Amino acid sequence: MLISWLALAIVIATIFGVAVGRWPLLRADRTTITLIGAALLLGIGAMSLEEAYAAIDFDTILLLFSMMVINGSLFLAGFFGIVTQQVVQLARGPRSLLALVIIASGVLSALFLNDTIVLMMTPIVLDVTRALRRNPLPYLIGLAVAANIGSAATITGNPQNIIIGSASQIPYLDFAAALTPTALIGLVICWIVVALVYRDEFRSGPFTAPNVLRTRVYRPLLRKAALVIALMLGAFLIGVPVPLAAFLAASALLATRRIRPERVFKTIDWGLLTFFAGLFVVTHALETQGWTALLFTALAPLAQAGMAPFGLVSVALSNLISNVPAVLLLQGLIPAFADQERAWLTLAATATLAGNLTLLGSVANLIMAELAARWGVQVTFGAYLKVGLPVTILTVAVSLLLV
Repeated sequence: MLISWLALAIVIATIFGVAVGRWPLLRADRTTITLIGAALLLGIGAMSLEEAYAAIDFDTILLLFSMMVINGSLFLAGFFGIVTQQVVQLARGPRSLLALVIIASGVLSALFLNDTIVLMMTPIVLDVTRALRRNPLPYLIGLAVAANIGSAATITGNPQNIIIGSASQIPYLDFAAALTPTALIGLVICWIVVALVYRDEFRSGPFTAPNVLRTRVYRPLLRKAALVIALMLGAFLIGVPVPLAAFLAASALLATRRIRPERVFKTIDWGLLTFFAGLFVVTHALETQGWTALLFTALAPLAQAGMAPFGLVSVALSNLISNVPAVLLLQGLIPAFADQERAWLTLAATATLAGNLTLLGSVANLIMAELAARWGVQVTFGAYLKVGLPVTILTVAVSLLLV
């Protein structure tokens, strides 16, 4: 019994650290916190090494790694710079610039990881707004919010969807068909809300966007990446397991005489992969010590209450402890639902869209804010909340109606 209570205390402390981003008095980030938590749980005997190994979902780790390799190859090829430059060159005024930023961010985030899209596009959005002497806040907030919304559409859009895709075994095309309408409506909502909140920014007339392309384009790699990604998407559509298709695509991109592998590996977020492995182990301790069964008993009425209460709990929990831990905890409730596929999709939509509520709600938001701060642009909690709160309420409502 003592070990069980100690394990619960360690899991709570670990998830608290993940949600806040640090532990008091320690120089520890989210990855370090999950590793320390996993080590403590193993140290007190809450689980064996064999149980810890079995807790790691290697389908999720493999898919996440593969998408990082693909994204790294696209970055080295100059793909993201080309897309962003085309967006700003097509803009004829502040409203169309905002719309194009939102569309590009949302669509790319559906195909690739949303965090990567925000990382690549934020500096160029800052470049454009500075050159045009525009207020960067609405465009930056629109970029991050749209990345979260767009990423809800597919299994490969964000880390929590990768987990859900692996656990649910929903085919890629079925997943996308169910959630793409919500994502598309969400992008429209994003544009309307940002334009209304920052209406002064969008009253001016047309402008000519400057040339801010700084990315070196490596066309042989770009052509190869385009072919490989097309084949990967085709494999998704015909039913090849998503982790396998992505891994084959990543391996094909690594098989090259032109790019040194270490250049691609430098673009991979090894800390995020480690974070996921540690978090799988930490949350599994709840199961080995019997706490998961108690949690499911307490939350079992949600399965009888319907999708809306379940979705609202997902939104609340995602903002309390972050969406990835929330998904890992709530996925055990899915078997209690009569329509399990719909429950998985509801969890995917609401946990992702919940990330738009506050500046701290998703990693994509934090990446945008951190990069903006380096340029002297402060994205405050309150400024983000003015957009994030109404967008989250409206998009979650849409998801609960459509999914």
